Formats: sequence, structure tokens, C-alpha cells
Amino acid sequence: MMLGGLFVGLVSPALIACSPEAQTFKNTDITGAKYAQDFHLKDHNGKVRGLAEFRGKVTVVFFGFTQCPDVCPTSMTTMAEVKRLLGEQGDALQVVFITVDPERDTLPLLKEYMSNFDPTFLALRPEPAELPSLAAEFKLYYKKVEGKTPTSYSMDHSAGKFIFDTQGQVRLFSQYGTEASVLKDDIQKLLKVS
Repeated sequence: MMLGGLFVGLVSPALIACSPEAQTFKNTDITGAKYAQDFHLKDHNGKVRGLAEFRGKVTVVFFGFTQCPDVCPTSMTTMAEVKRLLGEQGDALQVVFITVDPERDTLPLLKEYMSNFDPTFLALRPEPAELPSLAAEFKLYYKKVEGKTPTSYSMDHSAGKFIFDTQGQVRLFSQYGTEASVLKDDIQKLLKVS
């Protein structure tokens, strides 16, 4: 009996030492979440895209709109910096911008907007009728804020980023304002384990 207990006591630490180390991230780990599973939307070139198409890459999804004065361009500029910091690994990053203002954000306008940041970034446009179910799938808040004229409205919206691993599984949520270096480090961890 004593010998058996001693054997278990000796083997258990060895097994623990050999098991893979759990990943720790600086962004919020939402691995296993039952939301943010997929989308099927036209990109700014008119091609329908879904998460499966980006397998092999870490995909970062951000919701915004082209008329946004600060949060959206800041977030996209941050992602361009993340890609730069990744160096050669930058080819394994796909940034996806999904508009919450499909009434004004036409595909040509979205294409022009993306050209301000990186030629590999994609902008997707849901049809207005698709937006509520897409927002529910991603637990996204958005609301139209009336302006002085019918076309001068703004959009309030959630400003975080969803980060998917190379298998298309949602893994992280990054708050607005997260530094590019922090995003880069977490993306590299996801690339390493995939």
C-alpha cells in the first residue's frame, strides 16, 4: 500500500511537468464562447466571406463605420501597426472590418476606406436587414444617433475586437485602446499553438 502511494506521489509531478503549458493572454480569453461563431457577408470587392476562408490565419474582427471620427480609424491604424510589428508573420494576420452603417457604407466606400490602412484588410457589409441578427451573434451594441440632417447621423457601437485562432475559433476579446504591442504578443501566441 505504502509503495503504491509513493509511486503515485512520484509520477504525478512528472506528468504535470510534461503537460503543455496553459496559454496566458493579456487580452480577455473567451475561448469556448458560444457566440461570435461566424458570418457570411460581402466584402468590399463583392465576394461573400466567412471565417472558414481565413483558416491558417489569426483573424481580427472589428465593427465600425466609415464616418466614425476617432474610434474606428484609431482601431484600424492600431491593427496596421500590429501587422507591421509582426514582420514576416504579418502575412498570417487577417483584419476584417464589418460596418454597422450599411445604409451609408457602400462597397466602393468601404474599399476606399480600407485603402487608408492596409491593402490586405477587408471591409464587410451586411444588408440592413442582416445587421440585427449579426449583432446578436456577436453580442454587439449599436445604435443610430440622429444628426441635424437625415444623413448626418452617427452610430454608437461596441468598440472591441474579436480575435480568432487559425482554426476559426473565437479566442480573445480586445478592448478599445489596447496597445499594438499587446495585440501583437497575443497574436503571436495564437500563431505558435496553431
